[in-house]
Amino acid sequence: MTNRRTLVRRIGAGLAFLSLAATLARLAPNTDILVVLLLLSLTIALFVFEVVEIDVAAIGILVLIGLLSAFSDSVGLTRPLVEANDLFSGFASNAVISIIAVMMIGAGLDRTGIMHRVAEAILRFAGHTETRIVPAVAGTAGVISGFMQNVGAAALFLPVIGRIASRTDLPLSRLLMPMGFCAILGGTLTMVGSSPLILLNDLLEASNQALPPDRQIATWSMFSVTPIGLALLAAGITYFILAGRFVLPARASEQTKHARGANTTRYFQELYGLFNSIYEVEVPKGSPLVGRILDELERDAGVRVVAVQRPGEVPTVGRGTLNRDMRIKSGTVLGLLASPERVQALVESVGLQQSEYLKAFADILSPTKSGIAEVVIPPGSSLVGKSARDVWMRKTYGLALLALHRGGKTLHEGDSIRDLPLQAGDALVVHTAWTDLARLEHDNNFLVVTSDYPHEDLRPHKEKSALFCFGLALALLLLTDVRLSVALMTGAIGMVLSGVLRIEEAYQAVSWKTVFLLAGLIPLGLAVETSGTASWIAANLLAVLGEWPAWVLQLALAVLATVFSLVMSNVGATVLLVPLAVNIALGAGANPAVFALTVALATSNAFVLPTHQVNALIMGPGGYRVADFIRAGGIMSVLFIAVTLAMLNLFYV
Repeated sequence: MTNRRTLVRRIGAGLAFLSLAATLARLAPNTDILVVLLLLSLTIALFVFEVVEIDVAAIGILVLIGLLSAFSDSVGLTRPLVEANDLFSGFASNAVISIIAVMMIGAGLDRTGIMHRVAEAILRFAGHTETRIVPAVAGTAGVISGFMQNVGAAALFLPVIGRIASRTDLPLSRLLMPMGFCAILGGTLTMVGSSPLILLNDLLEASNQALPPDRQIATWSMFSVTPIGLALLAAGITYFILAGRFVLPARASEQTKHARGANTTRYFQELYGLFNSIYEVEVPKGSPLVGRILDELERDAGVRVVAVQRPGEVPTVGRGTLNRDMRIKSGTVLGLLASPERVQALVESVGLQQSEYLKAFADILSPTKSGIAEVVIPPGSSLVGKSARDVWMRKTYGLALLALHRGGKTLHEGDSIRDLPLQAGDALVVHTAWTDLARLEHDNNFLVVTSDYPHEDLRPHKEKSALFCFGLALALLLLTDVRLSVALMTGAIGMVLSGVLRIEEAYQAVSWKTVFLLAGLIPLGLAVETSGTASWIAANLLAVLGEWPAWVLQLALAVLATVFSLVMSNVGATVLLVPLAVNIALGAGANPAVFALTVALATSNAFVLPTHQVNALIMGPGGYRVADFIRAGGIMSVLFIAVTLAMLNLFYV
């Protein structure tokens, strides 16, 4: 079935490309423009029909441009589409280097636990429901992107979204796209939020040089666009709240396909008959459990206590924290691992207060911090002949024993497994913190069978160093004229030199799929500009409009800028279209500053294809397909243009 679908997609892409090629051959004024139009059509066909992976398609187009340029005389081109020295310039471009650097900075902040605290703060405020988490995350990312490049804001929020998803069981695909889209929208909040808006005043001043003194165009101040940006951000958040469940996929991402999840749970269910889940309960005042010890609770109720939070104390789990003789106080919160039937019976019998979801233990009992694992007692272990109770296994090793497999038979809590002397070859099913399990890999008393667990090496002692590096990059970005890539790479290399990240971890933090996607498309955008294709498209489209009203011309500019931003850099589209917009406005008697601002805003309207830096960044982690961007981004693009034009004409004309 999969091969058949792939064949159908390839045939569809081929037919669509051939049909469009025939049409373009009649319209293009020269060979150079015809070849570039065909390359654009082929790129879009490869993206939409997903004939190959999107990054493979981008690199394939880059290679094709290189070959056509090398043999330009043979194919009838007047000049190479892209000079040989510029063909691979995308890999050293400001955008690509910036993305690499900001991914490293985000990884450093996450490694020190800073992003965990951000995720925790968002969850405290928004709870665990999608309808509250989405606006909280999207709104925060949007506001931040108003003061730094939107791809930087999106990259910093990637680890935050990952932690929120793991703690709420929400798919990353339901959270990343709203965050990414709103980061793009947030770039319109200030004149420094996106590259087109940063360039706009310079372009207007350049246009003023050719205008008489009485027709000079006023430039825009820092917060001139803020009302438009706020309206766009509010519209984007509202869109995902109302329509998110219809347009967003609920799909496993690339990074979660191999994570511990349903397959691991099914493994322990089928092999060991474990159908336990984690529950959080609070012991109220007057409960019969007050004053009793954990061991009595576990024996009588047939449950395992894997985490405890006593009044006024922090939650505890793992080695050296849980003792079976710990007394339960009023207000104690317990993390129980048991079947739902046993937990329900316990709650009803002693009047416990059960939480709907994990609150106190949302972090320490999340799948990224702890879970069920399998260890074996080797022949030379010093534990042979001793019971789990003898060695205080939970306190000493951080292992809460759930089941014991011996001689082809699995024994559970009701079989007094903690009192059985251990034998060589016993397989123990335990609940443990992953840090404790990692420690046991170097302990000769155990053989750790489970290997697919998160090996997270947090460095909270490097938190100040990480914040300094991040602050330094931000200060260089906002307070100096240092290039974006240099400012961000300063922070990234600072993370490595200060020991926040090892260089191997820095490399692993980079999504190389994103890097190759963007680097492969940059030469195509260059070819569109240098061949005259962009100017030809713009001139022909606007010539068709003739004497239409000013708002129609403004709409045409917005649509044209949107289309150009999908196939070339938004900076390139802005540089190309702003002078054109100024001339059109002067000829139509409209406000040239507003027409120019229309272009600078509309070049951020890049939601339909994963060609924008932010979209490319979230595509892999979110497990998105091109069709997902077309579905959700198509509506977002229409909404963007409608809100932008409405705000411009209501408040700026």
